[in-house]
Amino acid sequence: MSEGGAPFGPEYGFGIYIHWPYCARICPYCDFNVYAAKDRDPSPLLDAICRDVAIHRPRLPEHGALDSVYLGGGTPSLLPPADIARLIQSASDSFGLKPGAEITLEANPNDVLRLDLHGLKAAGVNRLSIGLQSLDDSALAFLGRDHDSAAARIALSRAMDVFPNLSVDLIYARPGQTGEAWQAELQDVLAFGAPHISLYELTIEARTAFGKAVARGQWTPMDDDDQADLYELTQDVLASAGMPAYEVSNHAASADVRSRHNLTYWQGGDWIGVGPGAHGRLSVGGSRYASEAERQPAAYIANVQALASGWSDASKLYPLDAARELLAMGLRPAGGIDRRRIEALSGKPLAQDKIDVFVSEGWMTEAGPVIALTPSGRLLADALTAELSP
Repeated sequence: MSEGGAPFGPEYGFGIYIHWPYCARICPYCDFNVYAAKDRDPSPLLDAICRDVAIHRPRLPEHGALDSVYLGGGTPSLLPPADIARLIQSASDSFGLKPGAEITLEANPNDVLRLDLHGLKAAGVNRLSIGLQSLDDSALAFLGRDHDSAAARIALSRAMDVFPNLSVDLIYARPGQTGEAWQAELQDVLAFGAPHISLYELTIEARTAFGKAVARGQWTPMDDDDQADLYELTQDVLASAGMPAYEVSNHAASADVRSRHNLTYWQGGDWIGVGPGAHGRLSVGGSRYASEAERQPAAYIANVQALASGWSDASKLYPLDAARELLAMGLRPAGGIDRRRIEALSGKPLAQDKIDVFVSEGWMTEAGPVIALTPSGRLLADALTAELSP
């Protein structure tokens, strides 16, 4: 917490998240706000998102230029470079981009093979996040992906030639997955030299196709102990490869390729959420606001056309709720968080006796006011956060 600074707000990062909700195929594990792309005309939604960005400008008079723009989804890589350029330009026109601002595009391997990557770079994208998910064909089929391992390898090689700042997403803890197979898969991905890897345990959400299949007893998710073993194996393999975890699920070869946009989330910064179903966190007049856009694209477009922005809801967070959120997010990065920021919001100190226990168990470190989870503590992040929450 800087001298005289606020416990949250744009001094900890300021970005825009743009949600493009359409996908060529909806994956069976996906719980995001997504819809089948089919052959829809993207123009009305593009118009609405650009207008939504502009509507936010007068609401945030004290916010400066953007640290990051993140185009996620859904599958924003379905859009051609000209449309991507238009979205980025709308952010630049309304708020400005800081020199070297991080501009990320989520992309599927098949789109990487199809798109003009140099055109994307010219449009302003300087970081790709590729949804590889696996390099194993049977795993890709199980996960419902529309690419195979060969396409993933070609796409990754091609993307790295154009975008040195590149992230790869992988999903593990799949049913029946062994430690030996996962280690081999990790080594396979590491051989490509991507500087950033995001690794997610397969989670089963009730309303997804996987959730319904599990409820019907068609297959059984991996048990918690086996998932924990794979998590610890992941930490060891990537740390040995020079890519230690800088956050619970994220690994980077150096500090300069860490996701600045995601760090804004974890550090208590501000971000505007535009596009159907997008969430945001904004600080105005010393208060913290949570926004959520209309989920249905038609409703979102209608809201924006009515000059109300795409929000379906924007509510002020009570200080205690903001403190709890700040703790939960702030403990995710390896650097931890200054406890004074949480205490300033909640109006009471964190429980020192619990911190002492966590430190003695090797789950947490304490350096002055900064508390942080250790690698073994990050395995218990949700439980420890719940215990410590004000």
